[in-house]
Amino acid sequence: MKNVAIICGGDSGEFEISVKSAEVVKKNLNPEFFDSQVIVVSKKGWYALLDDGSRVDVDKNDFSIMVDGRKMKFDVAFNAVHGEPGENGPLSGYLELLGIPCTSSGQTTCALTFHKDFCKRVVASYGVNVSPSVLINEGEKYDADEIIKQLGLPLFVKPTCNGSSVGVTKVKTAEDFASAIETAMNAGGQVMCEKFVSGREFGCGAMDYKGKMMVFPITEIISKNEFFDYEAKYTAGKCDEVTPAQVDEAIEIEIKATTAMLYEKLECKGFVRMDYIVSDEGVFFIEANIVPGMSEASIIPAQARCFGLSLEQLFGMAIENVL
Repeated sequence: MKNVAIICGGDSGEFEISVKSAEVVKKNLNPEFFDSQVIVVSKKGWYALLDDGSRVDVDKNDFSIMVDGRKMKFDVAFNAVHGEPGENGPLSGYLELLGIPCTSSGQTTCALTFHKDFCKRVVASYGVNVSPSVLINEGEKYDADEIIKQLGLPLFVKPTCNGSSVGVTKVKTAEDFASAIETAMNAGGQVMCEKFVSGREFGCGAMDYKGKMMVFPITEIISKNEFFDYEAKYTAGKCDEVTPAQVDEAIEIEIKATTAMLYEKLECKGFVRMDYIVSDEGVFFIEANIVPGMSEASIIPAQARCFGLSLEQLFGMAIENVL
């Protein structure tokens, strides 16, 4: 029996989504093999949510809790924190210092992939298409007309470090540009203006299991909103996710091959989802999701089921892989 800490919460707008992901993970971990506890982390405090609904503070010196008068330490951490600090590196670094294996990528990979602009530049260095973009730091003066001239309209304005499309705006007119910058700054502090690429959106999951690369069936993401925004991601009926995607074989091969290559080059660990836009000009990388959604309706679980894996198997494999 292995003690598993299912870590969730965080310090972003994805807090509630993260807690729901943790509940799904706990529900689907085999209790014959794993004694799991949901651990909520945030700047307000770290605590375990016990099965009886009570809370127990976490001793951050050794990442332990007291249960029934005994100290419980953890053999492995299951990272279900969407956003900070689980997806951007600090949590991975903390666990690495304590020698506790974690189901998600290491600190460097998390920090790189969470920063959309940095990640795109590294991905581009491997010959993958990315959409042109302009970076604006907090407090930095910018020339809106020049940026619009360079990238065209419509364009996307998004925080460089955030998830679930929080703070993202699709800008259609020059008059909306300044307010979009403000919205993104409030959500992240640094902004990326990105050229709009028209096309179909796809997500492809991958996972290294005991040294063998598993690339899952591709999902087409068909948002009923302007783009795959927060509402489309988490509101029933606002998005269709088709798995496996109906796509040309050549495109499917390119997406899967690119996903496998980037998984290795970026030194990913656990199950990861890479997102793409397929346009008339080719396949464009959007972003890497190091801690993707884990609800029954999320993309990775749907891809795993199509691949022949239950959630119990998927989550169990992620833990076995690092023990």
